[in-house]
Amino acid sequence: MNHMENPQDELDVLIIGAGVSGIGAAYHLQKEHPGKSYAILESRADLGGTWDLFRYPGIRSDSDLYTFGYQFKPWTDEKAIADGPAIKAYINETAVENGIDRKIRYGHKVKRAEWSTKEARWTLTVELADNGESFEMRAKWIFAATGYYRYDQGYMPHFDGLADFAGQVIHPQHWPEDLDFADKKVVIIGSGATAVTLLPELAKEAEHVTMLQRSPTYILPVPEKDRLGLALRRWIGDQRAYRLIRRKNILRQKFVYQFSQRFPKAARAFIRRVNRKELEGSGCDVDVHFNPTYDPWDQRLCAVPNGDLYKSIRNGSATVVTDRIETFNQAGIRLESGQQLDADIVITATGLNVQLFGGIEVEIDGEAFDAPESVAYKGMMLSDVPNLVFAVGYTNSSWTLKIDLVCEYFCRLLGHMDQVGADIAVARITDPRMKRIPLLDFPAGYVLRALDSLPKQGTEEPWYLAQNYAKDSRFLREGNVADEYMEFRRSERKSEVEEEIPV
Repeated sequence: MNHMENPQDELDVLIIGAGVSGIGAAYHLQKEHPGKSYAILESRADLGGTWDLFRYPGIRSDSDLYTFGYQFKPWTDEKAIADGPAIKAYINETAVENGIDRKIRYGHKVKRAEWSTKEARWTLTVELADNGESFEMRAKWIFAATGYYRYDQGYMPHFDGLADFAGQVIHPQHWPEDLDFADKKVVIIGSGATAVTLLPELAKEAEHVTMLQRSPTYILPVPEKDRLGLALRRWIGDQRAYRLIRRKNILRQKFVYQFSQRFPKAARAFIRRVNRKELEGSGCDVDVHFNPTYDPWDQRLCAVPNGDLYKSIRNGSATVVTDRIETFNQAGIRLESGQQLDADIVITATGLNVQLFGGIEVEIDGEAFDAPESVAYKGMMLSDVPNLVFAVGYTNSSWTLKIDLVCEYFCRLLGHMDQVGADIAVARITDPRMKRIPLLDFPAGYVLRALDSLPKQGTEEPWYLAQNYAKDSRFLREGNVADEYMEFRRSERKSEVEEEIPV
């Protein structure tokens, strides 16, 4: 664990989190503002964020790495849909190549952040993982690259009779490295990306795997490799090929999402046809187990590389059951239909617990920050919260596409403040009558459970989250940072310091 030599020194920017967002933020910051000081505080013992935390078999991205990867660093692995270790290695390589790794302080958990308008500074209380001691750091800006969920706790619903179960119960967020599932009966509870990823991987060694879902999810096969991308790399080199394939895949994502939203019946019919073809002769009833009640892209689609999930069902090593749990018992799970699922291991792929800013307590001039009363500004700042940027990616496209835009805009914002001599930037709502709606218009269970604790969004720009890369790209790259909603100020501290400087 490496500690800062002078932990109370003031910094220009403190980046919280050394995952894909935090490393990206550091790259942009030191490229555009090489004179500004920064550090990355990471509560865990290594970088990678999600890709370090989740260790379950088969962990992978559900977006292609040509769009999930950074705009500035080509993805050169053969596989476009990559596994967790490969993604973590890519993030680590980015950090090392750019000297960002030397700025990371591992085992540093931010517990509290207090803003002083008079000082134009954040004071952060940081706890050290190795001894539990706390100290303070000060910074002009916070870049919260903390993701959107609790790292220490996944979502676990109540199950009657769980204590009676004689087998093992595992949550994917806390996967034991020594878990032996060979020749075991495994039941996976859930139907999201984690369950869909686990099923084919566990089915390779388990006696049998059952994916128990309360309701189906839209699932589509995707090629693990982008053959056009691989060919272009041979012809025109990594950099140019990466740019072209990235652009192609961004347009494809946009088309699929917009087509699904505008023509849901046609999209649903297409997905059903694909599933029927993939599962032909398997005995799996597509109308029951692959027939969601919602429209495509009302929730995120699950991608299965090379159709691996379908193969496991076709060869009989895995089964999908759509039903509700009545109770656990010693042997496994009894369903409301009366069916008994015997199990040696039950995996609860039941979702995440959403958490803002990694659970950090935030105070503004002595007043506790009330997240539900704030409104997101350009999807990266919050109303009445000065000098704080947060990074949350897209729900309908690759996460990192939005992160790159946020980082670029943040650097433009810092540049403007330097030009005008301001040290405080805060977004203000000018129309108190503006309608407020949930921040995430996304009916996934983990989102619905957290809506009451999250900030809101408005119904008009810049308070509305477009979830549209092309629109956001124009808005954040070309839009005016000094709009009518952004208030720039010079603090008392800055004014006093400048008065002391001889002209």
